[in-house]
Amino acid sequence: MRRVFPAHTYGEGPRAACFWAATVATPDDPMAEGAITCDVAVIGAGFTGLSAALHLAQAGQDVRVFEAKSPGWGASGRNGGFCCLGGSAASDAMLRRMHGEEARRDWRATEKAAVETVRHLIARHGIEADTHSEGETLLAHSARAAAGFAARAARIEADYGVTPALVAREGLAQAGMRGPFHAALTTPIGFALNPLKYALGLAGAARRAGARLHAQSPVTAIRRGGAFQLTTPKACITARRLIVATNGYSSDDLPDWLRARYLPTQSNVIVTRPMSDDELAAQGWTTRQMCYDDRFFLHYFRLMPDNRMLFGMRGGLFSSARFDARMHRTTRAHFEAMFPEWCHVETPHSWNGLLSIAPDLTPYAGPIPEMPGAFAALSYHGNGVAMASHAGAILADLAMDRTPRPRYPQIMQKPPRRWPLGRFRRAMMWPPYAWATLRGD
Repeated sequence: MRRVFPAHTYGEGPRAACFWAATVATPDDPMAEGAITCDVAVIGAGFTGLSAALHLAQAGQDVRVFEAKSPGWGASGRNGGFCCLGGSAASDAMLRRMHGEEARRDWRATEKAAVETVRHLIARHGIEADTHSEGETLLAHSARAAAGFAARAARIEADYGVTPALVAREGLAQAGMRGPFHAALTTPIGFALNPLKYALGLAGAARRAGARLHAQSPVTAIRRGGAFQLTTPKACITARRLIVATNGYSSDDLPDWLRARYLPTQSNVIVTRPMSDDELAAQGWTTRQMCYDDRFFLHYFRLMPDNRMLFGMRGGLFSSARFDARMHRTTRAHFEAMFPEWCHVETPHSWNGLLSIAPDLTPYAGPIPEMPGAFAALSYHGNGVAMASHAGAILADLAMDRTPRPRYPQIMQKPPRRWPLGRFRRAMMWPPYAWATLRGD
């Protein structure tokens, strides 16, 4: 496998202290062995692959999922659990310039539809995912950012058909959001969840529908003859159709088309021990809203149902046990600066994982151009709970030669270009990271 980060990134170290892994038991799916034939082979058991497998199995397809570790092991089981609008990091101006205004509006409607895809899957399959939060709240870290919230609220109402709630600085403490913020803007779309419980819920639903999942079965080779020939350590698979759903944990040569079309980037999360009501009151943070701020090194955080605080941030250009420890210290320092009354509160859970960024900052879900019968979805830009689930449903229909029933915007149909610098493309992040660090952003 030709991967962008060092081997440490793809091992157990970065997720060893992940909170979600302690909240639910992962079933033991069998390793793939021997000769296997199926209608559709899915590589990757995250939100994309599991959603695709579930929808395929429900339609009567013989589908097999091949996962290098276990379902939800990658980003799907270690993110912040924000099921919200997103999937693209491109601004309105960029989307309008690259795709036109009609396509931009259709994309915004798709973001909303993706949240409903997850809501429907949870309800239909009875997935217990510890959901909470009425939409998502953006917090301004500066007066300048707060000054733009009224215009932002108007755009949200125009694009999504909902009315955001705006809280000025003087009202934040009463709203249970006391901190170094200048305003809050809540968009009433989305909810928070336990991402691993949701991923394993999708896996269970897929199994019940007839899909077969194989853990500890990394695909090491893909060949195309009359059908797709996949190789794992102990199996040879023949499949009529192929879905690649590996996102930030992809390899540049599985298939070769993926080479440099995605940029893996780290995100880091810490979770506190459960806090008492007195500790919450001391900080003045009692809201259960999922929140994020508008900094370059995005912070995202939420008080969970058991009074643990989850706090995450983007960043980290290197990967090793030493750099993981250093990034933990950095994340902890940002947490203490934002919530100083919790400086004494332990954070026993700390981990990181990979998201994926595309050169044009928009996700892709569609055919692999040079491999007829193969499909892929990737690059949700750190908002994959909703959009990856939605993309999986799109891929299922495409693999069955159907017009996708989920909303399928033009923007998601454009294959990603390649990043410059090839396997050294992580260096593309160094200048913006250095610039943001100097700005204190």
